[in-house]
Amino acid sequence: MDLRVMAEVVNVKEYMAELGRNARKASRAIAAASTGVKNKALLAIADALDNNRITLVAENQKDLAAAKANGLEPAMVDRLAVKPATIDAMIEGLRQVAALPDPCGAITDMSYRPTGIQVGKMRVPLGVVGIIYESRPNVTIDAASLCLKSGNAAILRGGSESINSNRAIAACLAEGLKVAGLPNTVVQIIETTDRAAVGELIAMPEFVDVIVPRGGKGLIERISKDAKVPVIKHLDGICHVFIDSKADLDKAFDIALNAKTHRYGVCNAMETLLVDEQVAAQILPRLAAAYAEKGVELRGDEKTRALIQANEATEEDWATEYLAPVLSIKVVSGLDEAIDHITRYSSQHTDAIVTEDFTRARRFITEVDSSSVMVNASTRFADGFEYGLGAEIGISTDKIHARGPVGLEGLTSQKWVVFGDGHVRV
Repeated sequence: MDLRVMAEVVNVKEYMAELGRNARKASRAIAAASTGVKNKALLAIADALDNNRITLVAENQKDLAAAKANGLEPAMVDRLAVKPATIDAMIEGLRQVAALPDPCGAITDMSYRPTGIQVGKMRVPLGVVGIIYESRPNVTIDAASLCLKSGNAAILRGGSESINSNRAIAACLAEGLKVAGLPNTVVQIIETTDRAAVGELIAMPEFVDVIVPRGGKGLIERISKDAKVPVIKHLDGICHVFIDSKADLDKAFDIALNAKTHRYGVCNAMETLLVDEQVAAQILPRLAAAYAEKGVELRGDEKTRALIQANEATEEDWATEYLAPVLSIKVVSGLDEAIDHITRYSSQHTDAIVTEDFTRARRFITEVDSSSVMVNASTRFADGFEYGLGAEIGISTDKIHARGPVGLEGLTSQKWVVFGDGHVRV
C-alpha cells in the first residue's frame, strides 16, 4: 500500500512501524554508499528543487492559506513561507553539504599493540535518525541533506502546518535519490498530521537510533521525557558573558553589545552579563546607553542598579532564557563568583569571558562546563557554520558523543577496527 494512503486509512502505530522497517532496511544501503553516490543524490535533489519551483510554491500557498485561516501568528506564517529566495537557499545548502568532507569510513588513532595487531577507530553512521521540527519547510532539506551525507537514513516529522510543502519537498528528495540509485526510503517524510505519530517515532528503538528535536522548549521537554531512544537536544540557551577586571574594555563593549543585540530570539544570545566590580563603573554606563538605544530592558542586582538605571533582577531572571530584548546584569567580586554564578544558572550552552589575562582565561575554559566556552568572542559564534561544520542539525548540551553544534561528524559514531595477520591470543 502507498504510504501516503496508508497514513490516511490505517492506524498510526502500523503506519509508523512500516516507516521504521523501511528506514532500517534503507540505512544499510546508505551506509554502504560511496561519497560519490551520496553527493550525486544531493546534487540531483538540488536540481529537482530547481525544476519544481512552481509546484513547491503552489503547495506552500495551500499551507499559508490554511495557517492564516487558523489564526497562526504572523511571525509563524512568515517562517512557513517558501519564497524563491527560500528555494535558492535550499539548493545552495545541498550543494554546500555535497562539498563537505565525508566523515564516514575515516580510520584514525591507528597503533600497533605489543601482540602485533593494529588497533584503530572507524567513523560510521548512527543508522536511523528521527528528526522532529516545527514550521519551516527548509528544515526538511537541511535535515535530509545532513543525514544523507553522513550515511544515515532519516524519518522526518515536520509541523502539521507545513504538510503540503513537505510533501512537495519529499517528492524532490525521492527524485534525487532515484537518480543516484538509492532507495527512496533513505529519507521518509511522515505523511500523517496525527500527533500520535511523534509518540510512536520516539518509542521505536528497534527502528530508530537517535531522535533530534528542533523546536520550542515544550516540544523538546516532551520528547526528552517520553523517548525510548537517545535524544540529541538542548532545552535552554542561558548564555553568559563575564567581563573580567583585566578585560580590554573596548573589546568588552563590542562583545557584550553583539552577544545580546545581534539577534534576540536565538539560543546563543547572551541572557546574563556578569561584570567584575573593579571595572563595573567604567563599562556599565557605556553599555547601558548602547542597550537603551537598542530598546533592551535591563534587570540588575543591587550593585548594578547603583550604577545604571535598571529594574530589579529576581532569582527567576538569572534562570531565564528571554529570547527577547531583555538582559540580566550582575556585578561580581571576581572570577570565582562569576564561575559560581555560571555553574548555578548556566544551561551549559555557551559562556564567554572577556579578559587579557591568560591564566584567568585558562581557568574559565577549564572550570566552566558548557558545550561552548569562549575567550574574547561573542556567544553568537556558537553555530555550526561559524565553527566550520558547513551546516548543523542542532546544538546539543548533553554529554553524549555529540556536544555543541552538531554537524556531519555529530551524526556519526565510531567503532573499533582491528587488523591482524593470522594473530591469535595466547
